[in-house]
Amino acid sequence: MKLTGQAATAYFRKPDPTHTGLLIFGADPMRVAAKRQEAIAALVGPQGEEEMRLTRINAADLRKDPALLDDAIKAQGFFPGHRVAFVEDATDGLSKLLDAALGDWQAGDAQIVVTAGQLAAKSALRKVFEGHGNAVAIGIYDDPPSIADIEQTLGQAGITRPERDVMDMLMSLAGSLEPGDFRQTVDKISLYKRGDETALTVADVMACAPQSADVDVDDVLDVVTQGQADQLGPTLRNLYAQGVTPVTLCIGAMRHFRRLHVVASDPGGPGAGVGRLRPPVFGPRRDKIARQAGHWGRARLERALTALTDVDLQLRSASTAPQSALMERTLIRLAMMARR
Repeated sequence: MKLTGQAATAYFRKPDPTHTGLLIFGADPMRVAAKRQEAIAALVGPQGEEEMRLTRINAADLRKDPALLDDAIKAQGFFPGHRVAFVEDATDGLSKLLDAALGDWQAGDAQIVVTAGQLAAKSALRKVFEGHGNAVAIGIYDDPPSIADIEQTLGQAGITRPERDVMDMLMSLAGSLEPGDFRQTVDKISLYKRGDETALTVADVMACAPQSADVDVDDVLDVVTQGQADQLGPTLRNLYAQGVTPVTLCIGAMRHFRRLHVVASDPGGPGAGVGRLRPPVFGPRRDKIARQAGHWGRARLERALTALTDVDLQLRSASTAPQSALMERTLIRLAMMARR
């Protein structure tokens, strides 16, 4: 069984203890680990690991000794309560072993929780869990946290739901920070407000938030492809402050626009074109690429690639022109092109 969206979010908060197994997979190990911790804590409780009701098994160890999982599933502990056998960093190579474990599972056995990296739709491991009638598979993508997710994080830190302007700022922070960094920021806010009965304010959040959230090349390209030329300057300054060079940014931009061109040139349209990309893309990123390619169209993307090729040649030449200025001027032209 496959869960997505709000159903997946609700399941992490309250997983079904009668289910045989749970597979959590995704490209971001931190996000996967956070959801795994939430699910296991809900299943075994805060004392589960101390009471030896949680057994951790590394995938590499399981390949060497396949009996480890069966022993963990069938073993009876000294303490009453729900038990979990957790397999970390699984791959398709363990699909047959896990399929057999799910098939042999009986009521009263330890529930199987498995984490994995990014898995394609045809992944054997995904098929094992998605095709099982009493198991669940959930993919974790780079979606920004929802209001419900942020409210849950605030509640866990003992902070009541703040006013609208404060919530908007927290939403912005949650979208720009990694999940672990955002959680640390909320914990810091909780300590900052300890003993203070007044409502949380924007100033309180600013006092605890990181001074500057990291940006990457993809953030700059999102600004460009959406035609947000007014946001380009600050985003570029943050990127360059992290040590990214104009040449690196140009290479990333050319790679991204070539990919959009491939998608836009497909006879079946952007929806079909994005499915033929190699390496494949999944989740919200797949939808974003298809949407960008459809908006730009093949002709404009070819003009964009021409502009990027020209600036690439300038950056690699003996020209004494400031490289950052050359790159910024080209990106502004592209952002303006996106508005037409």
